[in-house]
Amino acid sequence: MWVKYCYVFIAAMLVDIVPLPLPPAFVVMVFLQLYYHLDVWTVIWVGVAGSMLGRYALTLYIPKIAARLFNPDKNADVQYLGKKLKEKGWKSQLAILTYSLLPLPTTPLFIAGGMARMKPISIIPAFFVGKFTSDAAAVFMGKYAAENVTGILDGIISWQSISGLVLGLLLITALLFIDWRTFLEQKKIRINVKIWK
Repeated sequence: MWVKYCYVFIAAMLVDIVPLPLPPAFVVMVFLQLYYHLDVWTVIWVGVAGSMLGRYALTLYIPKIAARLFNPDKNADVQYLGKKLKEKGWKSQLAILTYSLLPLPTTPLFIAGGMARMKPISIIPAFFVGKFTSDAAAVFMGKYAAENVTGILDGIISWQSISGLVLGLLLITALLFIDWRTFLEQKKIRINVKIWK
């Protein structure tokens, strides 16, 4: 039986280790919980642990990829953004918690944190609280919906999933192409498309 919970852990980790806005980990958690008839609370704890490990790994390896893909100015720009986030203290933790509670992809948050070379410990605690809360609600709602509606796969391609994907891509685009130093210092939006090496 524990092997099936390992599937939950590995699937949640793999979905959240990738630097692209894939379907959220809770979708995988709901599917595996229903498919194997697993205990909901165990699925939530194991899935969130896998998700946390995936996001932790993402923050560790994304700086290396960013250094190879983006020019030094873009990397310095995002590092400046991370420095500003660190200076905010509890306000940045509250922002991370709030963001994690919303039904938005958290991939851009961890890409920004990783590129800014923020220590994962400055992101993960607030993320854990938000992730656990939002995933618990999503898994219970998914379980309820699956038990009360036939054809769980009908809702995978919906306006919500498409809009979540589009919003995630827009957030990553904003992270990469907005000159954050100019925005934070001068309150002006400046687009810089020359970010690649």
